[in-house]
Formats: sequence, C-alpha cells, structure tokens
Amino acid sequence: MDKIYDVVALGELLIDMTMNGKSSQGNALYEANPGGAPCNVLAMLCRLDHKTAFIGKVGDDIFGHELKEVIGKAGIDTRGLIMDAAARTTLAFVKTFEDGDRDFSFYRNPGADMMLRKEDVDTGLIRSAKIFHFGTLSMTHEPVRSATLFALDEAKKAGAVISFDPNIREPLWDSMEDAKAQVIKGLEYCDVLKISDNEIQWLTGCEDYTKGVDWIYDHSNVSLVTVSLGKAGSLGFYRKYPEETDYIKAEAAPFLRNDTIETTGAGDTFGGCILHYVLECGLKNIDEKTLKEMLTFANAAASIITTRRGALRVMPTPDEVMNVIGCN
Repeated sequence: MDKIYDVVALGELLIDMTMNGKSSQGNALYEANPGGAPCNVLAMLCRLDHKTAFIGKVGDDIFGHELKEVIGKAGIDTRGLIMDAAARTTLAFVKTFEDGDRDFSFYRNPGADMMLRKEDVDTGLIRSAKIFHFGTLSMTHEPVRSATLFALDEAKKAGAVISFDPNIREPLWDSMEDAKAQVIKGLEYCDVLKISDNEIQWLTGCEDYTKGVDWIYDHSNVSLVTVSLGKAGSLGFYRKYPEETDYIKAEAAPFLRNDTIETTGAGDTFGGCILHYVLECGLKNIDEKTLKEMLTFANAAASIITTRRGALRVMPTPDEVMNVIGCN
C-alpha cells in the first residue's frame, strides 16, 4: 500500500482546562484548550507541511465536536476519529505554577478516549503511514490498551517506523508498576523514543541519562532516543542498527524565555520536530551534525509554545522557529 500519510497517531484527544487568571470575585478562570499529546504532535507536523491522520475516540458532546473541528482545521485527517454517545470527552484541568511547571487533574473514569476498541481502529490508515506514533495514555486501561497493541502489530507488519512518547501521567494509572510494564511493552515495538528526564530516571533507575539510554538500548531495538530536559535543553542518542553497541550522542542548549506562560505541549512540540527530521533525513541517515540540528530545532519550537496557552491551535511556524534559532 502507498504510504500517503507521513504520520498517523493513535491516542487521547481531550480538553486541557488551563488556568487563565481570576474573576473579579477571586475565582480561578479556566480556558478550554484543545489538547492531547498525539494530536499536539500531529499539529506541529502539519505546521511543517506533513500529512497526518489521527485514530481515537471522543464523546458525542460539545467538546468532542469542537475537538474534531479543531484538529481538522489544523490539517489532521479525522476519518479515524470516532464520536461515542455513550462516553464523555476527557477533561484535564491544568494548574500552572510560577516556574511554568504543571499539575494535572483528569476527569476520565472513563473518558471516551479509553473506550477505543480494537475493531474501531482504521487499519487502512496505519498501513498507509510512514510513521506510526503512540503514547501510554492509550495503555492505561482496557479496551484501549488492546486497541493500541493491535494497532502496533498492524504498524509493524506494514513496515512503518514506530514512534513512542511514554508521556506518563501518574494519576491515570492504577499502579506505577503497571505503568512501567506498559512502557517496557511499548519499547518492544518502537524505533524512535522521545522521553523526558524524570521518565527515563523512573523507568531505568539510573540518575545519569546516558546510563539510562544504555539501559534502554539493552532492553529494546530502539534506534533514536531523545531526552527532553526542560530548562536544561535536550540530549539525543542514535544507533543505526539494534545490534550495534556504539552510538552517537549530541546535546543542545535550551532557548530560555522571559515570556514563558506555561509548559503544556512543549514536549509534544519537541517530539513533532524530531519526527519531522526523521521524515526528512530517514532513520538510517542520521549523523552527529543532523542529530544536533534536530535537537536545536526542537528546543526552539518548544520554547515558543511555552509563551502560548494550550498547544494544538497555536503551534509555531517554521519561520518562527528559525527566527528563534537565528536570534539566539
């Protein structure tokens, strides 16, 4: 089958209720921002002129219809998105602290995204994708866990590059032991891994990031690993073939901003840029120079999204990213 989509993603599509000041009575005001990590990644890729599609489920409610309209306007193909009248669209209330970090409270027991079934998955979309992208929010519960594993099997059979961002949200898991088991399961499939600093330490038990990546390489066939370090920038590790013991490494400095509002979507923006480089260069053609450029571009894009509320609607353009890099 022709690979007509650059990236197809499966997972959660939800509303991020982000704090936006206080009312005259002193009550917190929340802004309903379209979100969900997989579609944030796809929205960034659309900004970079890639063709994308999404597989998931939302409620047949006000928020579900709004989300479908928003991702369609962002350029994401919605044919794999199902509206479910029996479940409500998931909400995530996001509290932002002074340093830009966040805390989440999820209204998802169950949310529509959890109700995606194996038979709901559009296998035609998966077979026509160059890259298939997923996270672990679609692995927290059944039936969506089985749907995700089914989709991964289909993507592997179709020869797609598989991209994985664990994106752990602790309140959504029955236990962190289960969360770790599902991340390890995801590693069995993936070729490209985007992981945060705290996640790699939690997963591997290694405080040192390089040792953590060594652990990942020892336990998977992953080729490209990127580690987002927040205010400290990012790291990249690459090996061409799983059997290789040597790999190249690069790091890139952050683009720190005085106008940061919040960090929601920064990791997803970063991840979308990484996949852009994989698409442009090919997973077998990455050298140290390319790895450094990839990280720098992704850091710059992520810095821009921290100055905006939400992410999906407001992803940066390539010119905006290059302007940040040029002005640094």
